[in-house]
Amino acid sequence: MPTFHSSAILFDLDGVLVDSTRSVDRQWRIWARSKGVDEEKIIAIAHGVRAIEVIQRVAPNLDAEAEVRELESLEADDREDVVVMPGALALVRSIPQNRWCVVTSGTRHLASTRLAMVGLPIPRILITADDVTHGKPHPEPYLKGAELLGFAPKDCLVIEDAPAGIQAAHAGGMKVIGLTSTFPAAALSEADAVIERLGQVRVTSTDEAGLAVETT
Repeated sequence: MPTFHSSAILFDLDGVLVDSTRSVDRQWRIWARSKGVDEEKIIAIAHGVRAIEVIQRVAPNLDAEAEVRELESLEADDREDVVVMPGALALVRSIPQNRWCVVTSGTRHLASTRLAMVGLPIPRILITADDVTHGKPHPEPYLKGAELLGFAPKDCLVIEDAPAGIQAAHAGGMKVIGLTSTFPAAALSEADAVIERLGQVRVTSTDEAGLAVETT
């Protein structure tokens, strides 16, 4: 497994720091059935993508903004099956506060709720669906995260669990570690390295005030 040298680490949230896949699936299915939408079609595209863009694709006749507010309110209230990913707290604590952030396709309310729910710190920089015009796989979310952290995209490393996020990071010129929490390794083959758990990542500070990120 490679070692990456970077200035900062940008984390996706759901499926990376927070294990919420079952909750997300459950709420999307409940929403789809209530709207008469094919739930399997939604599940096939929903992970790692902004809810508003999913709804616009599968139900263009609906008011997407209103539907997102309804859906993500339900998700924020759903505490069942939402837990911290093993190794997440130790990993973020090993990184200087000004050298990591979260970049998620969820809203700020949902992201903040989930972080607090599982006992993870809310980072100084939190990029959400509310902060961008284009969601993943567009590079805008990760480019915004790098900009607010104050580092060039080429000096940033992303940890992602979804193909859309991997594509977004690469489109922004960043290296990516794929985590097989939501998708199998074959679906994450575009990542620069693929791991099964966060415990395989070790971060140390270098003499140049950067980060050495070792994967095992």
